[in-house]
Amino acid sequence: MKLATYKDGSRDGQLVVVSRDLSTAHYATGIATRMQQVLDDWDFISPQLQDLYDTLNHGKARHAFPFDPALCMAPLPRAYQWADGSAYINHVELVRAARNSEVPASFYTDPLMYQGGSDDFIGPKDDVVCASEAFGIDFEAEVAVITGDVPMRATPEQALGRIRLVMIANDVSLRNLIPDELGKGFGFVQSKPATAFSPVAVTLDELGDAWDNGRLHLTVQSTWNGRKVGMCDAGPDMTFHFGQLIAHLCKTRNVRAGSIIGSGTVSNQGVEVKGKKDWPKGYSCIAEKRAIETILDGKPSTEFMKFGDTIRIEVKGKDGQTVFGAIDQKIVELEP
Repeated sequence: MKLATYKDGSRDGQLVVVSRDLSTAHYATGIATRMQQVLDDWDFISPQLQDLYDTLNHGKARHAFPFDPALCMAPLPRAYQWADGSAYINHVELVRAARNSEVPASFYTDPLMYQGGSDDFIGPKDDVVCASEAFGIDFEAEVAVITGDVPMRATPEQALGRIRLVMIANDVSLRNLIPDELGKGFGFVQSKPATAFSPVAVTLDELGDAWDNGRLHLTVQSTWNGRKVGMCDAGPDMTFHFGQLIAHLCKTRNVRAGSIIGSGTVSNQGVEVKGKKDWPKGYSCIAEKRAIETILDGKPSTEFMKFGDTIRIEVKGKDGQTVFGAIDQKIVELEP
């Protein structure tokens, strides 16, 4: 099934069930009003939502209405936890190579992960508000999952069984603030503003064979200012699957229902073309494009985002239809 959260003036919004083709929706009132309620009591509530979803898809829901992504908050508007991994080692390799730095051996066996702000997510069509272009505004196209309860020391296989929903994300980064923060040795804070998520979150059964062993085998499309810059396959080059990422997170603590785990920037390996390296599938963040330019040309030439720029992130199924709906945002300046 597919679930979304509509804006209603509150912090947590109103839960709606959305049809498979994202054309119609139905309020889940009477079953649950908020996404967190569903996650807290998944085994009891989700079958009831599934019944409503089936009715909606058969065109028999009496109070259905046209679905409008512009009215959506993030599917889970605020979460108990947002932990973003770096599951695509190719991305790390490129960024490190651009600054002549080797990737530590441990990065191939132990996932990178940071704890992000989870109190103020933004919707798929909300503006990305920033105080200054000098911060180095960048998009990051990612896949993310929402979990149920996961006990401490759960194995990757056990963790896979606790994934409830899948969605996509724009994990906005302020690249020019990152070096000073990392230099302090304590991780990201100011360089990671509010993250945006897709209009809908979907259950694993909706993905069919595109979901395999904790990886989404579909193409993540990134369109910057109307130009498609990334057509990256989310599956093949994902070094750590979501079960491994969740197991990493719960090594020393319980992970509670309503935790969101991100994949990190979706990234694909380059190929040799007539003796020269090329990246035909493009990129899912500008930092990676700049790293490629530095490797090839000795310096980056692509600038970060400016006020007025737009970014669209979307995943389409094998039938060509959108799976999660599109993240479609504009970069705007913070008003004084």
